[in-house]
Amino acid sequence: MKDLINSYKIEEIKTLLKEKDAVLIAHYYVAADIQKLAEETGGIVADSLEMARFGANHPAKILVVAGVKFMAESAKILSPDKTVLHIAPDATCSLDIGCDVDEFKEFCAKYPDREVVVYANTSAAVKACADWVVTSSIAIDVVDYLESENRKIIWAPDKYLGGYVKKKTNADMILWDGACIVHEEFKANELKRLKDEFPDAAVLVHPESPKDVVELADVVGSTSQLLNASQKLLNTKFIVATDQGILYKMQQASPHKTFIEAPTGGNGATCRSCARCPWMAMNSVTQIYDVLAGKMNEVIISDDIRLRALVPLQKMLDFKR
Repeated sequence: MKDLINSYKIEEIKTLLKEKDAVLIAHYYVAADIQKLAEETGGIVADSLEMARFGANHPAKILVVAGVKFMAESAKILSPDKTVLHIAPDATCSLDIGCDVDEFKEFCAKYPDREVVVYANTSAAVKACADWVVTSSIAIDVVDYLESENRKIIWAPDKYLGGYVKKKTNADMILWDGACIVHEEFKANELKRLKDEFPDAAVLVHPESPKDVVELADVVGSTSQLLNASQKLLNTKFIVATDQGILYKMQQASPHKTFIEAPTGGNGATCRSCARCPWMAMNSVTQIYDVLAGKMNEVIISDDIRLRALVPLQKMLDFKR
Protein backbone atom coordinates (compact mmCIF):
# COMPACT_ATOMS: atom_id res chain seq x y z
CA MET A 1 0.00 0.00 0.00
CA LYS A 2 2.80 2.41 0.92
CA ASP A 3 4.51 1.84 -2.45
CA LEU A 4 1.22 2.52 -4.27
CA ILE A 5 0.72 5.78 -2.38
CA ASN A 6 4.30 6.80 -3.08
CA SER A 7 3.93 5.99 -6.79
CA TYR A 8 0.76 8.09 -6.95
CA LYS A 9 2.48 11.02 -5.25
CA ILE A 10 5.49 10.79 -7.57
CA GLU A 11 3.25 11.04 -10.63
CA GLU A 12 1.37 13.94 -9.05
CA ILE A 13 4.68 15.68 -8.26
CA LYS A 14 5.79 15.38 -11.88
CA THR A 15 2.54 17.03 -12.97
CA LEU A 16 2.77 19.78 -10.33
CA LEU A 17 6.39 20.59 -11.23
CA LYS A 18 5.30 21.25 -14.82
CA GLU A 19 2.17 23.17 -13.89
CA LYS A 20 3.97 25.45 -11.43
CA ASP A 21 7.13 25.96 -13.54
CA ALA A 22 9.21 24.41 -10.77
CA VAL A 23 12.40 22.35 -10.69
CA LEU A 24 13.61 19.90 -8.05
CA ILE A 25 17.16 20.40 -6.76
CA ALA A 26 18.46 17.54 -4.59
CA HIS A 27 21.65 16.84 -2.68
CA TYR A 28 23.54 13.56 -2.95
CA TYR A 29 22.67 12.76 0.67
CA VAL A 30 18.86 12.70 0.40
CA ALA A 31 16.97 9.43 -0.12
CA ALA A 32 17.40 7.57 -3.40
CA ASP A 33 13.74 7.99 -4.42
CA ILE A 34 14.12 11.79 -4.23
CA GLN A 35 17.36 11.71 -6.22
CA LYS A 36 15.67 9.57 -8.87
CA LEU A 37 12.70 11.95 -9.02
CA ALA A 38 14.99 14.96 -9.52
CA GLU A 39 16.75 13.20 -12.38
CA GLU A 40 13.53 12.14 -14.06
CA THR A 41 12.01 15.64 -13.99
CA GLY A 42 14.90 17.69 -15.37
CA GLY A 43 16.25 18.71 -11.98
CA ILE A 44 19.66 17.93 -10.56
CA VAL A 45 21.37 15.78 -7.95
CA ALA A 46 24.61 17.46 -6.91
CA ASP A 47 26.83 18.88 -4.18
CA SER A 48 25.93 22.21 -2.60
CA LEU A 49 28.02 24.25 -5.06
CA GLU A 50 26.38 22.79 -8.16
CA MET A 51 22.94 22.94 -6.52
CA ALA A 52 23.36 26.70 -6.04
CA ARG A 53 24.72 27.24 -9.55
CA PHE A 54 22.00 25.12 -11.18
CA GLY A 55 19.22 26.98 -9.39
CA ALA A 56 20.61 30.37 -10.36
CA ASN A 57 20.92 29.40 -14.03
CA HIS A 58 17.69 27.43 -14.45
CA PRO A 59 14.73 29.30 -16.00
CA ALA A 60 12.13 27.82 -13.60
CA LYS A 61 10.24 30.31 -11.43
CA ILE A 62 10.20 27.98 -8.41
CA LEU A 63 13.17 26.11 -6.95
CA VAL A 64 12.25 23.13 -4.78
CA VAL A 65 15.23 22.23 -2.59
CA ALA A 66 15.68 18.75 -1.12
CA GLY A 67 18.53 19.07 1.34
CA VAL A 68 19.23 21.11 4.45
CA LYS A 69 18.57 24.71 5.43
CA PHE A 70 21.80 26.33 4.28
CA MET A 71 21.33 24.87 0.77
CA ALA A 72 17.87 26.41 0.44
CA GLU A 73 19.21 29.71 1.78
CA SER A 74 22.05 29.71 -0.74
CA ALA A 75 19.55 29.12 -3.53
CA LYS A 76 17.51 32.14 -2.37
CA ILE A 77 20.59 34.36 -2.03
CA LEU A 78 21.56 33.63 -5.63
CA SER A 79 17.99 33.70 -6.99
CA PRO A 80 16.15 36.50 -5.13
CA ASP A 81 13.47 36.85 -7.80
CA LYS A 82 12.54 33.17 -7.66
CA THR A 83 10.39 31.39 -5.11
CA VAL A 84 12.56 28.94 -3.18
CA LEU A 85 10.78 26.16 -1.33
CA HIS A 86 12.58 23.99 1.23
CA ILE A 87 10.70 20.72 1.56
CA ALA A 88 12.05 20.04 5.08
CA PRO A 89 12.25 23.42 6.84
CA ASP A 90 13.43 21.85 10.12
CA ALA A 91 16.34 20.09 8.40
CA THR A 92 19.52 21.87 9.41
CA CYS A 93 23.18 20.90 9.89
CA SER A 94 25.41 20.44 12.93
CA LEU A 95 27.98 22.79 11.37
CA ASP A 96 25.34 25.48 10.91
CA ILE A 97 23.98 25.00 14.44
CA GLY A 98 27.48 25.07 15.89
CA CYS A 99 28.38 28.43 14.36
CA ASP A 100 26.12 31.02 15.98
CA VAL A 101 26.37 34.33 14.14
CA ASP A 102 26.81 36.51 17.25
CA GLU A 103 29.54 34.26 18.65
CA PHE A 104 31.18 34.16 15.23
CA LYS A 105 31.21 37.95 14.98
CA GLU A 106 32.96 38.14 18.37
CA PHE A 107 35.45 35.51 17.22
CA CYS A 108 36.25 37.41 14.01
CA ALA A 109 36.59 40.71 15.87
CA LYS A 110 39.62 39.29 17.69
CA TYR A 111 41.48 38.92 14.39
CA PRO A 112 40.65 41.98 12.28
CA ASP A 113 43.64 41.48 9.95
CA ARG A 114 42.44 38.07 8.74
CA GLU A 115 40.40 37.06 5.69
CA VAL A 116 37.19 35.30 6.77
CA VAL A 117 36.56 32.07 4.88
CA VAL A 118 33.42 30.10 5.73
CA TYR A 119 32.28 26.72 4.52
CA ALA A 120 29.00 26.58 2.63
CA ASN A 121 27.52 24.65 5.58
CA THR A 122 26.68 27.88 7.43
CA SER A 123 23.67 30.16 7.79
CA ALA A 124 23.03 33.12 5.51
CA ALA A 125 23.81 35.38 8.48
CA VAL A 126 27.27 33.82 8.94
CA LYS A 127 27.95 34.02 5.20
CA ALA A 128 27.10 37.72 5.43
CA CYS A 129 30.09 38.12 7.81
CA ALA A 130 32.52 36.42 5.43
CA ASP A 131 34.93 37.46 2.71
CA TRP A 132 34.73 34.08 1.00
CA VAL A 133 32.37 31.11 0.94
CA VAL A 134 33.80 27.75 -0.14
CA THR A 135 32.66 24.18 -0.61
CA SER A 136 34.92 21.21 0.02
CA SER A 137 35.47 20.90 -3.73
CA ILE A 138 37.25 24.27 -4.00
CA ALA A 139 38.42 24.94 -0.42
CA ILE A 140 42.06 24.03 -1.11
CA ASP A 141 42.17 26.10 -4.31
CA VAL A 142 40.72 29.21 -2.67
CA VAL A 143 42.94 28.99 0.44
CA ASP A 144 45.98 28.26 -1.73
CA TYR A 145 45.21 31.44 -3.68
CA LEU A 146 44.81 33.47 -0.49
CA GLU A 147 48.05 32.05 0.91
CA SER A 148 49.87 33.10 -2.29
CA GLU A 149 48.56 36.62 -1.62
CA ASN A 150 50.02 36.44 1.93
CA ARG A 151 46.56 36.59 3.51
CA LYS A 152 45.99 35.23 7.00
CA ILE A 153 42.73 33.33 7.40
CA ILE A 154 39.89 32.71 9.82
CA TRP A 155 38.28 29.40 8.87
CA ALA A 156 34.82 28.21 9.95
CA PRO A 157 33.14 26.04 10.94
CA ASP A 158 34.50 22.49 10.25
CA LYS A 159 37.78 21.95 12.13
CA TYR A 160 38.58 18.69 10.32
CA LEU A 161 38.16 20.13 6.84
CA GLY A 162 40.00 23.25 8.01
CA GLY A 163 42.87 21.18 9.37
CA TYR A 164 43.08 19.23 6.12
CA VAL A 165 43.14 22.43 4.04
CA LYS A 166 45.74 23.98 6.35
CA LYS A 167 48.03 20.96 5.94
CA LYS A 168 47.64 20.98 2.15
CA THR A 169 48.27 24.71 1.71
CA ASN A 170 50.52 25.67 4.65
CA ALA A 171 48.28 28.71 5.07
CA ASP A 172 48.14 30.67 8.33
CA MET A 173 44.67 29.60 9.51
CA ILE A 174 42.80 29.99 12.79
CA LEU A 175 40.06 27.35 12.98
CA TRP A 176 36.56 27.54 14.46
CA ASP A 177 35.78 24.47 16.57
CA GLY A 178 32.96 22.80 14.63
CA ALA A 179 32.32 19.33 13.22
CA CYS A 180 29.84 17.31 11.16
CA ILE A 181 28.12 14.76 13.38
CA VAL A 182 28.16 12.21 10.55
CA HIS A 183 31.77 12.42 9.39
CA GLU A 184 33.17 12.84 12.90
CA GLU A 185 31.90 9.36 13.75
CA PHE A 186 34.08 7.42 11.30
CA LYS A 187 36.57 5.29 13.22
CA ALA A 188 40.17 4.78 12.02
CA ASN A 189 40.71 1.49 13.87
CA GLU A 190 37.56 -0.03 12.40
CA LEU A 191 38.44 1.32 8.97
CA LYS A 192 41.84 -0.41 9.21
CA ARG A 193 40.08 -3.70 9.96
CA LEU A 194 37.79 -3.22 6.98
CA LYS A 195 40.79 -2.47 4.75
CA ASP A 196 42.36 -5.74 5.91
CA GLU A 197 39.13 -7.56 5.08
CA PHE A 198 38.98 -5.98 1.60
CA PRO A 199 42.63 -5.33 0.65
CA ASP A 200 41.80 -4.59 -2.98
CA ALA A 201 39.23 -1.91 -2.11
CA ALA A 202 40.04 1.77 -2.60
CA VAL A 203 39.15 3.99 0.36
CA LEU A 204 37.22 7.19 -0.41
CA VAL A 205 37.06 9.74 2.43
CA HIS A 206 35.39 13.13 2.80
CA PRO A 207 37.74 15.67 4.45
CA GLU A 208 35.17 16.49 7.13
CA SER A 209 36.35 13.23 8.72
CA PRO A 210 38.91 13.02 11.54
CA LYS A 211 42.59 13.26 10.59
CA ASP A 212 43.39 9.59 11.36
CA VAL A 213 40.56 8.49 9.02
CA VAL A 214 41.70 10.85 6.25
CA GLU A 215 45.22 9.40 6.51
CA LEU A 216 43.87 5.96 5.53
CA ALA A 217 42.28 7.23 2.31
CA ASP A 218 43.27 6.54 -1.27
CA VAL A 219 41.21 9.54 -2.33
CA VAL A 220 40.12 12.51 -0.18
CA GLY A 221 37.54 14.86 -1.63
CA SER A 222 34.09 16.42 -1.79
CA THR A 223 31.01 14.37 -2.62
CA SER A 224 31.37 15.12 -6.35
CA GLN A 225 35.11 14.37 -6.27
CA LEU A 226 34.53 11.03 -4.52
CA LEU A 227 31.82 10.17 -7.04
CA ASN A 228 34.22 10.91 -9.91
CA ALA A 229 36.95 8.82 -8.28
CA SER A 230 34.58 5.86 -7.93
CA GLN A 231 34.06 5.94 -11.69
CA LYS A 232 37.63 6.59 -12.81
CA LEU A 233 39.63 4.28 -10.52
CA LEU A 234 40.12 0.74 -11.80
CA ASN A 235 39.23 -0.83 -8.45
CA THR A 236 36.00 -2.82 -8.39
CA LYS A 237 35.51 -2.41 -4.62
CA PHE A 238 35.34 0.83 -2.64
CA ILE A 239 35.08 1.65 1.05
CA VAL A 240 33.22 4.94 1.30
CA ALA A 241 33.56 7.30 4.29
CA THR A 242 30.82 9.84 3.78
CA ASP A 243 27.03 9.92 4.10
CA GLN A 244 25.56 6.71 2.69
CA GLY A 245 23.22 8.73 0.46
CA ILE A 246 26.07 9.06 -2.08
CA LEU A 247 26.02 5.30 -2.67
CA TYR A 248 22.92 5.65 -4.89
CA LYS A 249 24.80 7.76 -7.44
CA MET A 250 27.98 5.68 -7.16
CA GLN A 251 26.11 2.44 -7.80
CA GLN A 252 24.11 4.06 -10.59
CA ALA A 253 27.29 5.27 -12.32
CA SER A 254 29.21 2.01 -11.78
CA PRO A 255 26.72 -0.88 -11.46
CA HIS A 256 29.50 -3.47 -11.83
CA LYS A 257 31.34 -2.18 -8.74
CA THR A 258 30.83 -2.88 -5.02
CA PHE A 259 30.51 -0.06 -2.49
CA ILE A 260 31.02 -0.69 1.22
CA GLU A 261 30.04 1.79 3.92
CA ALA A 262 32.91 2.81 6.18
CA PRO A 263 32.38 1.90 9.85
CA THR A 264 31.20 4.40 12.46
CA GLY A 265 31.11 1.87 15.30
CA GLY A 266 33.19 -1.02 16.61
CA ASN A 267 32.44 -4.71 17.07
CA GLY A 268 29.28 -5.23 19.08
CA ALA A 269 27.89 -1.81 18.22
CA THR A 270 24.20 -1.59 17.40
CA CYS A 271 25.11 0.00 14.07
CA ARG A 272 28.51 -0.69 12.49
CA SER A 273 27.91 1.98 9.85
CA CYS A 274 25.41 4.68 10.75
CA ALA A 275 26.68 7.32 8.33
CA ARG A 276 23.33 8.98 7.72
CA CYS A 277 22.62 12.65 8.35
CA PRO A 278 19.45 12.80 10.48
CA TRP A 279 18.46 16.13 8.91
CA MET A 280 18.93 14.94 5.32
CA ALA A 281 16.73 11.99 6.27
CA MET A 282 13.89 14.42 7.05
CA ASN A 283 13.39 15.01 3.32
CA SER A 284 10.71 12.80 1.77
CA VAL A 285 8.60 12.37 -1.36
CA THR A 286 5.50 13.13 0.71
CA GLN A 287 6.94 16.50 1.72
CA ILE A 288 7.70 17.40 -1.89
CA TYR A 289 4.09 16.63 -2.75
CA ASP A 290 2.76 18.64 0.22
CA VAL A 291 4.90 21.66 -0.62
CA LEU A 292 3.88 21.71 -4.28
CA ALA A 293 0.23 21.04 -3.41
CA GLY A 294 0.02 24.14 -1.26
CA LYS A 295 2.11 23.89 1.91
CA MET A 296 4.47 26.68 0.93
CA ASN A 297 7.65 26.32 2.97
CA GLU A 298 9.12 29.41 1.33
CA VAL A 299 12.63 30.58 2.20
CA ILE A 300 12.70 34.25 3.23
CA ILE A 301 15.94 36.19 3.81
CA SER A 302 16.14 39.89 4.63
CA ASP A 303 17.65 42.07 1.88
CA ASP A 304 20.39 43.24 4.24
CA ILE A 305 21.66 39.73 4.96
CA ARG A 306 21.05 38.48 1.43
CA LEU A 307 23.03 41.25 -0.25
CA ARG A 308 25.98 40.86 2.13
CA ALA A 309 25.97 37.07 1.82
CA LEU A 310 25.76 37.34 -1.96
CA VAL A 311 29.23 38.92 -2.16
CA PRO A 312 31.27 35.93 -0.84
CA LEU A 313 28.93 33.44 -2.54
CA GLN A 314 29.37 35.14 -5.90
CA LYS A 315 33.13 35.22 -5.37
CA MET A 316 33.00 31.45 -4.91
CA LEU A 317 31.13 30.95 -8.17
CA ASP A 318 33.39 33.35 -10.07
CA PHE A 319 36.50 31.67 -8.64
CA LYS A 320 35.28 28.24 -9.74
CA ARG A 321 34.73 29.53 -13.28
